[in-house]
Amino acid sequence: MIHSLFLINPSGDVFLEKHWRRVVGRSVCDYFFEARERAGGPEDVPPVLQTPHHYLISIYRGGLFFLSVIQAEAPPLFVIEFLHRVAEMFQDYFGECSETVIKDNVVTVYELLEEMLDNGFPLATESNILKEMIRPPTILRTMVNTLTGTSNVGEKLPTGQLSTIPWRRSGVKYTNNEAYFDVIEEIDAIVDKSGTTVCAEIQGVIEACVKLSGMPDLTLSFMNPRLLDDVSFHPCVRFKRWESERVLSFIPPDGNFTLMTYHVSAQNLVAIPVYVKQSISFFESGSGGRLDLTVGPKQTMGKTVEGFVITIHMPKAVLSTNLTATQGSYTYDPTTKVLVWDIGRLNPQKLPNLRGSLSLQAGAPKPEDNPSLNIALKIQQLAISGLKVNRLDMYGEKYKPFKGVKYLTKAGKFQVRT
Repeated sequence: MIHSLFLINPSGDVFLEKHWRRVVGRSVCDYFFEARERAGGPEDVPPVLQTPHHYLISIYRGGLFFLSVIQAEAPPLFVIEFLHRVAEMFQDYFGECSETVIKDNVVTVYELLEEMLDNGFPLATESNILKEMIRPPTILRTMVNTLTGTSNVGEKLPTGQLSTIPWRRSGVKYTNNEAYFDVIEEIDAIVDKSGTTVCAEIQGVIEACVKLSGMPDLTLSFMNPRLLDDVSFHPCVRFKRWESERVLSFIPPDGNFTLMTYHVSAQNLVAIPVYVKQSISFFESGSGGRLDLTVGPKQTMGKTVEGFVITIHMPKAVLSTNLTATQGSYTYDPTTKVLVWDIGRLNPQKLPNLRGSLSLQAGAPKPEDNPSLNIALKIQQLAISGLKVNRLDMYGEKYKPFKGVKYLTKAGKFQVRT
C-alpha cells in the first residue's frame, strides 16, 4: 500500500525518508512542492495529489508535512489516519513532534516506522504494543546502549499481539487505580458584521488517561448523547452497544489514548460564547482610518473566558497604528501587517475596548475590503455543546478506581467579519 514516507520541514527540505516496498526518488516530492506554492497556507495544501505514476497523500502536524507515496489506489482516509498515528506516536515517545526531536532520536524513529508498517501495510499502531517492542528513549538507556552496543528493541513479542485485545497488555498493575477523561470541544464559526451566525459547528474529542490494574471493562454514559453526529471511536469501543444504547462500552488501553471524536453540526445547538462589536473604516481620501473593537461574554453558562486573543490581518496599505487598549496589550507588525490584541481573561463587569487610528501609505487608494477578525479563546469546565458525562461504571475488577472528568471549550477556526 504505502511505498514511501517523507518528512518535510517548513523550509521545504526533506529531512527524513523511509521506504518499504521499493525506493522512490525524492523528485516525486516536486509535485507536492508545486501544490504547496499554489496554496494560500500550509493547511490549505490538498491532502491528496495525483501524479502520472503515484498518489501523494499528506497531513500537516506540528509545522511538519508527513507525505506518503502510494502507487496503487487506496482509501485516502485510511492512509491519512495512519499518518496521524505516526505523528501521535512521535509525540507520545519523545514529548513533541518536531524536526529537532526527530533528528535527535532518528534510530528510534526508524525502529518505530519499521514496526508500524509491514511491507507497506499497517501492523502495530497501538502505543502499548510498540512500547513493549521498542522501549522509549531515556538518557540512561541511551548511554547504556551506546556503551554496550544494544538497542531499544525488545527480545519478546508483546503479549497483546497474541490476544483478541491487541491494544492492552496483560498483567497491568498499579498502586493507584485511576481513570480520567477530558472532553475538549473546538468551535468553528463565521459571524457576520451584524453579529448573526453565518455558520457554526463543534468538533469534539474525548481524551482518556486510564491507569487501571488487570483487565477492567468500562461503561461510560452521557446525559444527552443524541446531540452527537459523525462519531469516530477508538477500536476498543463496542460499536453495536453504542448503536443500540448510546453508551460507550470498552476495555481500555493502558495509559493515554483518544476514546472518541465527534461532530455537532446543528447550528441551533452551537452557542457562540462571545460577541464582538466592531467598527473598522477607512477614509475616502486614503490618508487613514479608524478602528473600534469591544468584546464581551455572551453564552458562557457562568464560566470565565480565558486566553482571549484577536488577530487581524490588515490591508497592505496600513503602515502603522495608534491605538489604546483598556485591557491587555496589542502589537502591530508593519512587515506582516498583522495586529494582535491579547486580552487575556474577560471581565463581564468591565468590557475590553481597543480604539484608535490607522495610518496608510501616502497616495495609497482606500482598501476595498475590511479585514476579518480571527478569535482565540478558552473556557475551562465547559462543553459548549452541552454534552455531559453521566457516569462511569467498571466491571471485571473488584477495586474502586479514582474517576474524574474535565471539560474545555476553545476556538478553532472562529472568524468575525467586519
